[in-house]
Amino acid sequence: MEQKVALVTGASRGIGKAIAQSLSQKGYLVAIHFRSQEAHAQELAASIPGSKIFQADLGSEESCVQLAKNVKEAFGRIDVLVNNAGMSVDQLITFAKPADFDQILNVNLKSVFNLTKAVSRFMIKQKGGSIINLTSVVGHTGNGGQSMYAASKGAITAFTKSVAVDLASFGIRANCVAPGFIKTDMTDSLSIEVKEGISAKIPLKRLGNPEEVASCVCFLASSEASYITGSTLHVNGGMYTS
Repeated sequence: MEQKVALVTGASRGIGKAIAQSLSQKGYLVAIHFRSQEAHAQELAASIPGSKIFQADLGSEESCVQLAKNVKEAFGRIDVLVNNAGMSVDQLITFAKPADFDQILNVNLKSVFNLTKAVSRFMIKQKGGSIINLTSVVGHTGNGGQSMYAASKGAITAFTKSVAVDLASFGIRANCVAPGFIKTDMTDSLSIEVKEGISAKIPLKRLGNPEEVASCVCFLASSEASYITGSTLHVNGGMYTS
């Protein structure tokens, strides 16, 4: 059988990097997307056999469409799309800037729409595929100072449920993975006191690891999840379970 291909956005660091590595270990060829961290992407690609890197600004519709085309031309197919790339500008709603909200929606939400639309065309022709969108616990619970980010992530959940219905007849599944507080470069820069305060609010009393999120993505991408679509898998140590 032809080796399956996974496109992972925002794959040069953090959770995206762990997802790319885990999918490779499961036998996928991986298309590593990055926006500006080319050195990190090159380093990751060197460690993943058969992988290729692709640069794109996901805030642009044209770039999203071109990214999908480039990956399809390079590998001949796309079986798994992992929409992981995202950003946040934290601010109290009173002081939030409309320009920041527009940017967050472009990167976090519109890129998911644009890539899903573009890649689904290839998946329909292949008569199968899996789309996995990274959301956040904040999209379900809300969080002070993150109204713009929470709105974008909550919208992805609703979008995914609808896409799951649209594409089910073509053998394409669409699901979400919603991480809680995960160890990344951002959390590593926090003070010990702040980390302890966060951990105290988590029933399992610790931050998650990127690999724990990646394992859930791999499960949803696999045939073991063949009867799961339109769902959200929560990975947050018990902070939110509904």
